[in-house]
Amino acid sequence: MNGLTEVSSHKCFGGYQKFFTHESSECKAKMPFSIYIPKQAEKGKCPTLIFLAGLRANEQNAAIKSGFQRLAAQYGMIVACPDTSPRGLNIEGAEDTWEFGIGAGFYIDATEEKWRKHFRMYSYITEEFLDLLVKHFNVNPEKVGITGHSMGGHGAMIFGLKNPHLFKSISAFAPICNPSISPWGVRAFKGYLGNDISTWKEYDTCELVPLYNGPPREIFLSQGTNDPWTPDKQLLPENLVEVCKGSDTVTLNMDIREGHDHSYFFVASCMEDHVKFHIQQME
Repeated sequence: MNGLTEVSSHKCFGGYQKFFTHESSECKAKMPFSIYIPKQAEKGKCPTLIFLAGLRANEQNAAIKSGFQRLAAQYGMIVACPDTSPRGLNIEGAEDTWEFGIGAGFYIDATEEKWRKHFRMYSYITEEFLDLLVKHFNVNPEKVGITGHSMGGHGAMIFGLKNPHLFKSISAFAPICNPSISPWGVRAFKGYLGNDISTWKEYDTCELVPLYNGPPREIFLSQGTNDPWTPDKQLLPENLVEVCKGSDTVTLNMDIREGHDHSYFFVASCMEDHVKFHIQQME
């Protein structure tokens, strides 16, 4: 891990919203990230929330649009946002569609030859990004939560279920709940992982819940009733509701938001409840 470079810093609610890049050994690319550092971090280690963005978004979206800084300052919470894929690698076809390739890493480790060298977002988050945060910022490694929007919500749930030793709490904003059968997920999994559907299930929350045998987990999930991607069966929250009903260890706390869509206006409207949830889970 090297090449940590501060790009910009902005005073915000007594703390600082900062933007960095670093040279990633997992993705073999320069990876940007944003991080909000509250003033409490000057005196000691802070609880930390990792926010994973959705399709075609990047490390800036939540920092600019979701309004978490006021809440993070209030609770003394660091909030870090990685990018959604490596960029600038000139891989053929990486920018042909917004649903796959650049900005659409799906938080998995690709195994197909064309993608496997760089598209290692699962290992990037669990093996490198979290370690970077702990080493370079005042992060309390015993109090790290994970959340995300859409594709990022999918990422947050699989990270939390597969790594309970790393992440104390899990939440999601309108996540892709069952990607191995949703159009977005099928396209990404087939492209990154190939045709063996059994490998897709390793990154599907609805497949992971019945297999989970770790400490009890609660997933706090917000979903808008006017989300345009729900009728298209891209998100499939109803499938996650059903599998969690049969689980003794994973509880789903559904927060239905009447009239809300899939945008960051929805995310901003739910953010306070999510921050409070993570703080409570970390106590």
